[in-house]
Amino acid sequence: MYGDGTGSGTSISSVHFALLITCSLLTGLGANAGVTAAVNTVAKSFPESARATTTGLVLSSLGLSAFCFSTIAQIFFPGDTSALLLLLSLATSIPPLLAVFIVRPVPLPPIGPGPEGDQTRHYERIPNGEVVPFIADCSASVEEDDRPLEIGYAGGPLRPDILLDIHGKMLFRALDFYLLFTITLLCIMYINNVGAISRALIAKSNPKYDETEASKQQVAQVSTLSIGNFAGRILIGLSSDFSHSYFRLPRGYYLCFVSLLFILSQTFAIGVSDISTLRMATAILGLAYGSLIGTLPVIIIDWFGLAHLSENMGYVCLALLVGGNFFSIIFGRNLDAHVPREDTNMFLGVTRATNAVSVAAMRDILSERQCLLGRECYVSSLKVTLVACMAALALSAWAALRDEDRKRLRKGMVDGYDEGVSI
Repeated sequence: MYGDGTGSGTSISSVHFALLITCSLLTGLGANAGVTAAVNTVAKSFPESARATTTGLVLSSLGLSAFCFSTIAQIFFPGDTSALLLLLSLATSIPPLLAVFIVRPVPLPPIGPGPEGDQTRHYERIPNGEVVPFIADCSASVEEDDRPLEIGYAGGPLRPDILLDIHGKMLFRALDFYLLFTITLLCIMYINNVGAISRALIAKSNPKYDETEASKQQVAQVSTLSIGNFAGRILIGLSSDFSHSYFRLPRGYYLCFVSLLFILSQTFAIGVSDISTLRMATAILGLAYGSLIGTLPVIIIDWFGLAHLSENMGYVCLALLVGGNFFSIIFGRNLDAHVPREDTNMFLGVTRATNAVSVAAMRDILSERQCLLGRECYVSSLKVTLVACMAALALSAWAALRDEDRKRLRKGMVDGYDEGVSI
């Protein structure tokens, strides 16, 4: 359908348009279902001490996909979008179909009996003395309660033999869910609009605008973003597991680190006025976005439990949809406001702004409604997202403090339970 284009007409039919929408919807559903299933399987197959690393490794392949496919397209079929779409459809659908038949969670072996010879459940001994039952051995249910839910409260006093399991209506009564959702929502925009930013900078700095060269620069930015995304998902997993296992640092503190990376990327991007220096901002942004996605699964497990990871992760990741569209609309409206009109005064003003580009070349660019003012096309949008990232940092600090309080609360409950058992 893409190869046929509009045929002899000037636009596609309503049927084709509806089919494109349906295919896009199915693509999104399939992609998220595959990623969530993979993360869930890995999370249930590895102990807590390696969970962030293993889920980060799985998610890192998703972060690197844009770089791999764009590189393949440039080497084997440059300019052939139909061939790229065919490759994407086959390469992203065949592996999940095979995985249905061969991928299964690997049950974790029991570490030892419960306290004081309790043989009814198996427990894993955590370095700080906290006793946590394995999810496969826990069948305890949580009674409904009408009061607002605090993480650590599960319808009654928390005992170490009752596993944290917050989902469904309980999730939407948990303050920490809204904190995590809002932090995720506030840190998205630049990643969806890096192509438009690079085009604006190229149009400003190059009197002879070349669409082919502009496309190459866009591919380079996407590749840089993809590599940073890949690295961020791996590094955040390794560092999170290390600090959590050896220093007992709550994982909520990594939300502060991620927010700082986003602030750094937005600050750097605001100061960029030439395409040659944009790549550094893009790399930092990719690292920040990868760190955010890499740390979400383990935080969701720590705060809400492992039993309903796929469900809870789906709800939290809706923030990417909301935030991505909201900030992209802001970016698009600001960009459109700086697109030159084809009246004489605006045309002359833009010509002066672009160092007297030839009238013929300028009209070609104007026909594509391309902003020619460089960083002025988008810098106001980045200032908005910079403020949003600062708000995310404040919320992350609050979430980290709540995580620290929750850790002390659980440790106190475990100690009290152990003393009661020994008596």
